[in-house]
Amino acid sequence: MKDIDDIRRDNLRRIEQECGSPTEAARRIGMSLAQFSNLRDGAKDSQTGKARGMRKETARRIETEIGKSVGWLDIDHTLEASDQSATAPAPHSVPSGDRDQHDLVIAQYDVGGAMGNSGKLILEADPPGVIKSWRVDQEWLRLNVPAYTSVSNLCIVTGFGPSMKPIFNPGDPLLMDRGVNHVDHEGIYFFRLGDEGFIKIIQRVPNFDKPGFVLRIISKNKDDFPPYDISPKHPDFHVIGKILTVWRSEQY
Repeated sequence: MKDIDDIRRDNLRRIEQECGSPTEAARRIGMSLAQFSNLRDGAKDSQTGKARGMRKETARRIETEIGKSVGWLDIDHTLEASDQSATAPAPHSVPSGDRDQHDLVIAQYDVGGAMGNSGKLILEADPPGVIKSWRVDQEWLRLNVPAYTSVSNLCIVTGFGPSMKPIFNPGDPLLMDRGVNHVDHEGIYFFRLGDEGFIKIIQRVPNFDKPGFVLRIISKNKDDFPPYDISPKHPDFHVIGKILTVWRSEQY
């Protein structure tokens, strides 16, 4: 069984893969390459001969700098990969043709996989055509998507239905972080209620009847799709992911 230092070192390697190189990972964290390499590899203490561990304060700082949630470095994420393999292939790098650079291919999310073995998710409306993937370079990701749980959690969802126009149109590609499975603050989320799937704005609203919050489900097209509230503890409510970036189409 892995101890906490082994888990943190494995996660530093994941960060290195996400950033594309140890140099870029060290830069984003705010360390020298030597410091990052020593933490990643568990450089031995000159007196004890044992691999040095990572202090909790250092782990929290790295999480903040790299845009991870608190405690992310302490979780064995290899256990998550098998759970999500049915919903979308992990993003993978391909040669860009520009010297030694690599592009990132972000694949389409399988809506059927969101239901496990219980059948295909019923959408508000069938998307008119499907965007299979995005191919972007690492610099585009750094500039346009500054915060996400992990590159391995990024995937493409095709917008469907008229309820969110004009934020996006049916058929538009949306970049989703499937590592976000609860609502901490307002945003656009892909979620399901039972066997029905929706992409809506969700706000946390104080519950005036009792302590806590309710979730307000909001469509951009409020005339045809009025808002409604739901408890975050509703047994049929499940957040599939958060929409990070929208590529909106225009017809001319």
